[in-house]
Amino acid sequence: MRPVLQVALDLMHLKRALEICEEAVNGGVDWIEAGTPLIKSEGVEALRELKRRFPDRTLVADLKTMDVGGMEVEIAAKAGADVVTVMGVADDGTISESILVGRKYGTRIMVDLMNVEDKLSRTEEVAEMGAAYVCLHVAIDEQMKGGRPPEEVVASISKVGIPVAVAGGISAESAPRLLEAGASIIIVGGGIIKAEDVSAAAARVKRAMESGESIPTELSRKYGMEDLFTAFRRVSAPNIADAQHKRGVIRGIVPRINRGTKMVGRALTVQTSKGDWAKPVEAIDRAGEGDVIVVDAGGSEIAVWGELASWSCKLKGIAGVVIDGAARDIDSILDIDFPCFSRNISPDAGEPKGYGGIGIEIVCGGQLVRTGDWIIGDESGVVIVPQEQAVEIANRAVDVNERENRIREEIKRGRTLSGVQELEKWEQIR
Repeated sequence: MRPVLQVALDLMHLKRALEICEEAVNGGVDWIEAGTPLIKSEGVEALRELKRRFPDRTLVADLKTMDVGGMEVEIAAKAGADVVTVMGVADDGTISESILVGRKYGTRIMVDLMNVEDKLSRTEEVAEMGAAYVCLHVAIDEQMKGGRPPEEVVASISKVGIPVAVAGGISAESAPRLLEAGASIIIVGGGIIKAEDVSAAAARVKRAMESGESIPTELSRKYGMEDLFTAFRRVSAPNIADAQHKRGVIRGIVPRINRGTKMVGRALTVQTSKGDWAKPVEAIDRAGEGDVIVVDAGGSEIAVWGELASWSCKLKGIAGVVIDGAARDIDSILDIDFPCFSRNISPDAGEPKGYGGIGIEIVCGGQLVRTGDWIIGDESGVVIVPQEQAVEIANRAVDVNERENRIREEIKRGRTLSGVQELEKWEQIR
């Protein structure tokens, strides 16, 4: 079959989905998918409205059916769906019944291979049952950990002879490779619907598919361990706080930075006592380029950091300092533009007695911090990301940032935040 571009409308609000869909269609999208979140939030009325608005486009209902396949396919088909998704891990009877009922209404079945262990064998089985398509689908939560559709699996299952759809963080950069591997349907969600210019984003993917040449893009990019600095530089401390569900916020630590200054790096921890600045300063010699020195000074109001320590860090390439305690010489620190975050400011310093330690677990602003954890700070404050979760949180924070960018664009078109989010409609019922 001719390669197809399918947009996944994984949105909560039908009004936004319709607006974004119109832009996507203008950009050249072939198939429209009513995403699972959209159908769950707005019901099959979303299918009816999409079919009414875009009658010349194939409409996919991403039901992810696991049971009562016949009934669910009938519901979606009567609401206008041309294709319905059924999970490959569902019982054979569910898949078979879905296919048989689909034939009655002229609706085709796409079997989603998410969480299927032997994807080749399952593809052969559902093809024998009469499925129209299979979908190699990397779930969003798996994408956040670095997962993506493996091209070798696409190549393997495409030999069965049933058209293969692929979904999971696909962009104009990766789409051509997946087509070359044997995919027939390219499903793009965030790489289109989160764009400020949806039409241009869809057209870019379409152009890459038709030319066979990858087009680099940052939108909906997924980052690995080697790219974490770049990922965290893209986002704000509030984006990361949202991605972590408010965990990791270092409380009570205030930015002592210039407008637009940002700090990203991995922690080197220091524990010291009230006014003892020996270990914080000694840590500068142990810190590497790009590290952030994080000091537990017990919330003291006697300074353990100042201009001279900041100059030492600046010249060595250390990314910044976070102090659960006091800093001084703030005017000079601002002049040299060295990122400093502290609980307190004080003109007086203590003495270098040498109590405490470097590289040990500490508590800073109520958060456990270990050497190697990621520290991100800006004008809104400081957050910590545990090193084991850094890839997932970085990708989730980028996702938060991109979704906010799209909402901002809709606000600029004359709507309020409440209007875009339909807050009154979606307030929690108690």
